Order: sequence, then C-alpha cells, then structure tokens
Amino acid sequence: MRALAAAVAAVLAVALAAALGSLGPGAAEAEAAPWSYAQSMSQRRSYIAAAELGGGIYAAGGMVGETGRRLATFQRFDPEANSWTTLRPLPEPIRAADAAAVGGEVYVIGGDDADGNGTDVYAYDPAEDSWESRAPLPEPRFNHSAVAQGGRIYVLGGFHEGEEHDDVFVYDAAADAWSEAAPLPRPNHAFAATVFRGEIWMIGGLRGEELLDEVWIYDPGVDSWRQGPPLPEPMELLGADVAGDEIHAVWEHVYQIYEADTGEWRPGPRSLVTRHGLNVFAVGGSLYTIGGCTTALRDSQVVERRELLDITQGG
Repeated sequence: MRALAAAVAAVLAVALAAALGSLGPGAAEAEAAPWSYAQSMSQRRSYIAAAELGGGIYAAGGMVGETGRRLATFQRFDPEANSWTTLRPLPEPIRAADAAAVGGEVYVIGGDDADGNGTDVYAYDPAEDSWESRAPLPEPRFNHSAVAQGGRIYVLGGFHEGEEHDDVFVYDAAADAWSEAAPLPRPNHAFAATVFRGEIWMIGGLRGEELLDEVWIYDPGVDSWRQGPPLPEPMELLGADVAGDEIHAVWEHVYQIYEADTGEWRPGPRSLVTRHGLNVFAVGGSLYTIGGCTTALRDSQVVERRELLDITQGG
C-alpha cells in the first residue's frame, strides 16, 4: 500500500512539474519563490522618494488619502532585521519626488510641495540624522526618476505645467552643481529607471493618455540613447531594480523580469497586493516592493518580499 502511495505521489509530482513548465517560467517561479509579507510601514504612503544606501532602504515623503496629502515622513527599512526606524522628517512635505544615494548621503530631488512642482534638493546625512539644502534642480519636476551612476545623479524626464519633459539633468555632488546630458528620445514621466551593467535603463511610462511599453538605454560614456527590448505589455507608475543579470519591474498585477542571457522579458509571480506608485528594491538576496496605491485607489503601507535564489545584486 505504501509503495502504491509513493508511486502515485511520484506521478503527481511529474505531472505538476510538466504543468508548471507548460505555463511558462513565470508559473514555475511563482511556485518556487512566491511573495510574502515583510514588516509594513507605520503609515500608508504612495509616490514615495526612496533610495538604497548601505543595505538599508530610505523612504521619504509621499502622499496619503483622497486629497493626496503630502508627507514629510522619513524612515529607514532594515531588510536584515525586517524593521523600520523613523528618522528626522523632511524639511517640508513632498510627494512624487525621487531619491538617489551618492557619497554616503541620500538626495531627495524635486517633487510636488505646498507651492506646486518644486526644484528643491535635500541631502540627508545618516551619521548626523540631518538634512541640508543643495543646489536646486534647473527646472521644476515631479513623477521623474533619479538614479546614481559614476558618482553622479541623473534626473530623467518628469512632468511640469501639464506636459511631459525630455530633459536629463546631472548633479555633481562634490561641486554641488547641475549640468545637462543628452535628452530622452521622447518626453516621458511615471516610468522607472535603474542602472544595469553601467547603463541607465528607462522602462515604461506615460505620455499623454498612452501607457508605454518602451525601453530606452542611456550610455554615459558616449552620452547617447538607444532603444532597448520593449516590455511585453505597457507599464506606468512602476518600480524597478537590478539583481545580478536581471531587471525586475513591478506594476499592479504585472511583474516582468528581463534576462541578460536571453535578451528577453519573462513574467514573474503576481504580488499579494497589486499597487502602482510603488518602490522596488533588490537588497540582500531579496526583492522588496514598498508602499504604493492599490487598484482600489487606497494608499498602502504594505511591504512585500520575494527571495531571489542564486542571484547576486549589482547594477
């Protein structure tokens, strides 16, 4: 009887493996490494400016509620301890800004403040738990992206005065000065940007009423853009980060993973709580999605974690 049960179990296991394979890599991945809940934020927030520094994730500002109330909240998530620490608040409430870390400091750039779309730049020193104002953005922006590469911060696209923009502003922290790089191939906002193999990838976005599946790649060495592999479906207000030879992009029910080996995108497992306006980070061998707004248009304090097996982080 036991032998019969073992044989049946073996047959079922083979059938399950075949079924998962027939559904594609995303289904197999969902079975192998699904999402789980990490420690939530203390407050519901979306449109947060966030950056990773020293293995911690710093989350600044954002908004909450039907009125989109701006927040000055500033916290650090420790993935190893699975805990949040509240830090000194932003100098002013800001939503839809972005953040990047360079030179041991976290920079929160632009966004929407009480006076409208802003140019403010604030630098946070973790050693002193203090903020300082830095040289302002050349022009107001929100729903832009900021990424650190080569010791500089690149601020891409964004929205202001009712339209998308194609500017790329470059911040030199040592000189506290801004310059310009080659503009985006097309105006864009509400996209994700990340550094992959030394180049900046701009993924998805929104132009007018059109959700975008576009991917553009910027090479800082030659100051030029080229087209990358398009997303299988459009995404906007998404988050993305790099883990090893993969780019992970998450938006609502959509999770796409770009593989350098194949040059193609593949689906990943659906998150537990579908959200837009979220942040995504690969830290310590896991992928984290932080905050955002649910499809029911309710801001979320949820943090989800997905283990990335046998993957080394890197940009």
